[in-house]
Amino acid sequence: MYRVSRFVRIFARALLAGVAIATLWVNLSPSHYYDAIELRLVDLPLPSWMAASALTVTPMSLVSDLLMALFLFFVGKELWEALVLERGALAGRAKASMPLGAVIGGLIGAAAGWLIWSALFVTADGASFGVGWTVPLGSDVVLCYVFGRLVFGNSHPALHLLLLITIAFDILGLLFTGLVNPAAVMQPWWLLLSATAVLVIWFGFGRLARADATELSHRRADAIWPYLVAGALCWTGVALSGLPATLGLLPLIPVIPHAGRSFGLFAEAEAFLADPLNRIAHLMVRPLPWVLFLFGLTRGGVDFDAFAPTTGAVLAALWIGKPVGLVTGALVAGGITGQVLPRELRLADLIVIAILSGIGFTIPVLAVGIAMPGGVASEAARLGLALSLAAGPVAVLVSRLIRR
Repeated sequence: MYRVSRFVRIFARALLAGVAIATLWVNLSPSHYYDAIELRLVDLPLPSWMAASALTVTPMSLVSDLLMALFLFFVGKELWEALVLERGALAGRAKASMPLGAVIGGLIGAAAGWLIWSALFVTADGASFGVGWTVPLGSDVVLCYVFGRLVFGNSHPALHLLLLITIAFDILGLLFTGLVNPAAVMQPWWLLLSATAVLVIWFGFGRLARADATELSHRRADAIWPYLVAGALCWTGVALSGLPATLGLLPLIPVIPHAGRSFGLFAEAEAFLADPLNRIAHLMVRPLPWVLFLFGLTRGGVDFDAFAPTTGAVLAALWIGKPVGLVTGALVAGGITGQVLPRELRLADLIVIAILSGIGFTIPVLAVGIAMPGGVASEAARLGLALSLAAGPVAVLVSRLIRR
């Protein structure tokens, strides 16, 4: 297996630095913190045919909706390559069945854990039963990688499986959050703008990169600027449709010319690839640490006095529901296809991966702002997500005990 690039660790340090500063700030001076991240930079009324409400841009919305779309594009590209490219981690039905079962089981388990906790305990923090059940569906690719590397090393197949599962959790969790958001005013016709941008890029540029194309066609397909323009249009269509704007760049990934094989998720070897998809990803590596730092700064402030029943719901979903569902789903799917685990992995590795999946911060924090009512309920959920980071040290301890 190819080594994972060191920039993922840089991402983690940047995210945690932003979270640390935000947490210190919100506990020392909460009013100043919220005034800063909710400062209105733009307040522009839009016609009703374009949007249901005025366009209000704050530092928090700018980072969450626009800048984090770059991060989700970056990790979505890795999942796409694993699914479709030759020698990708999920290429072939037999390889894909177990991770797919793990993802489906983990999503069901997380939702069930939230709903069961809500049914057993009265939520006195302003959230009614079932509200916010999509919050624990997501995970945290960056922080899961940091702890996974401590457990498995930098090139173990289990680390790559962990990254695959957490990326899938992030994308599907945010998608479900947007689809079931009761406060969103859906205008699906705006998705036609995104679809048009995707089709124009495919027929005008992307398909020109096929092997039998002329040299002129290859040069046209290798240009970067058409994909940047299409990305802006695609993001605008998704944002105006009512779906989370953070998903806005994902539809463009399949039509950008890519390499013929996958070296593994975030592999160091990808730095030597010159296809347009990898070149765009290389351009993102330098600004993304700043994006994650700003995300931690604007979304990561944790109020330690906010403990409430919703905090317990988050932890029940992430620490119990998701790991149990992940292992069950993986074993069931693997049993159906006759390939429970690859030869390089043990059941103990799958259990440690399940424990690490209980870390939920980056995408779940975004989901809190969409799925939860403001005030006490949101702060309680965010506290639960911060406490979920303890799953990392637990996974490291469990792995050492298993080795003994």
